[in-house]
Amino acid sequence: MDTTKMLELLSYTIPAIITGGIALYFFKKHTQNEESRRTYLLLKKKQTVALPLRFQAYERLALFLERISPAKLQIRITPNGTEILKYQNKLIATISQEFEHNLTQQIYVSDECWNIIVTSKNATIKSIIDQGTNQSLANANELREAILEQATKKEPPTSIALAYLKSEIRKIY
Repeated sequence: MDTTKMLELLSYTIPAIITGGIALYFFKKHTQNEESRRTYLLLKKKQTVALPLRFQAYERLALFLERISPAKLQIRITPNGTEILKYQNKLIATISQEFEHNLTQQIYVSDECWNIIVTSKNATIKSIIDQGTNQSLANANELREAILEQATKKEPPTSIALAYLKSEIRKIY
């Protein structure tokens, strides 16, 4: 082959290779862009389904914390008799039932938030037990008053957990 034929062949081949390379580059970019768009649309659709469920979980957990707060618990559950231990067990059983009713909500909140809620529940139960072991209390009504008095003197753990719950939901919203 002579040089002129070679140069002529190269003059046709090089522009074709460059054009093919540019077309391949733009095709890859277009494909990546379409994939990103599809992923975004899927994520957006998923959020429109999951976000209301998460908000509902936060609402239910806020209600749980309100229901087990010592002051509200004492208003809802009054002692039937005078036995301190029976009243104490009734309060603890109520907290446990409320907790079990809302147990599935943990899948919608962060691990840290769930741990704070569990800690709040346990601290509330411990507070009731501690007040029940007070030797100066004569009956269940005095235990009730002691729990209410402690709730007014010191911020209950449920308030702390509720504040954290609110701060976490603000991050989402």
